[in-house]
Amino acid sequence: MHKVTLEQWRMLKAVVDHGGFAQAGEAIHKSASTINHAVHKLQDALGVQILEVRGRRAFLTLAGEALLRRAGQLLEEAQAIEDVAAYLAEGTEAQVRLAVDQIFPQAALASALAHFSAAYPQVRVQLHEPVLSGGAELLYEGVVDLLITASSVQGFLGDPLLSTRFICVAHPDHPLHQSERPLSLRDLRHHRQLVVRDSARSSTLDAGWLKAEQRWTVGHLSTSVGMLIRGLGFAWVPEHLVTTALTSGQLKQVPLTAGGTRHTVVQLIHADQDREGAATQFLADQLRLASQVYDADHQPDLDHPELS
Repeated sequence: MHKVTLEQWRMLKAVVDHGGFAQAGEAIHKSASTINHAVHKLQDALGVQILEVRGRRAFLTLAGEALLRRAGQLLEEAQAIEDVAAYLAEGTEAQVRLAVDQIFPQAALASALAHFSAAYPQVRVQLHEPVLSGGAELLYEGVVDLLITASSVQGFLGDPLLSTRFICVAHPDHPLHQSERPLSLRDLRHHRQLVVRDSARSSTLDAGWLKAEQRWTVGHLSTSVGMLIRGLGFAWVPEHLVTTALTSGQLKQVPLTAGGTRHTVVQLIHADQDREGAATQFLADQLRLASQVYDADHQPDLDHPELS
């Protein structure tokens, strides 16, 4: 048998958080005498002085600080278990909150959402389209249930979905295409680069900036593509976003000696898989399946590598 209970630790934490027994009683709807008795019983059971009263306020001793720090973890875990039970009791959730980095292929996303809509027509979807660390920020803030990102997120593990190929492109009439020799990084720095702003509020990063003398920063990849087609600069963009423009001759890949293509692995991260409802789990499965199909359909053509 354990000497103390989670309820005793909860009462102690309330005393510390609210500065006294009476204040704690009001906060957790128990009498001050009940809380006082529970805390003293806790101290007696452990054989350690946890609280000391100075004036009208109660303060933790050094031993109390160490013990409550450990107990706080238990309280958080207990709350998490209760939250999971509540989610399971509710059944299907009312909405799924999804963040998808703008580099993820729209075709794969649309396919997953179409299957989700057929299976869960009444469940709402909140879709965010972050850039770079903006997705991690949404995850940390508890804004989303699922995140698709190419960035690593500290404290979370992701499942790889697919590899996105970036290519450096510009309008065919852009000065970068007027040279008859392969170009280097030094050549690029004399021209305007279009970059996409990191959507995280705390970040000042711009995606892929090469310290070009001229830089235009935009908030969405589609804006960058539109500017590229109008001959307003060069940029590295996901190949799937410019396939049509390349085929029609609106854009052309810049002939670089090195670094003309880049590959980035996109991953799926769950905010808390244990708390997910059936709809969230189903959407995650559909995103994986759609990514597999898309990746299989867009494998490089080994016989014609220049087209891959």
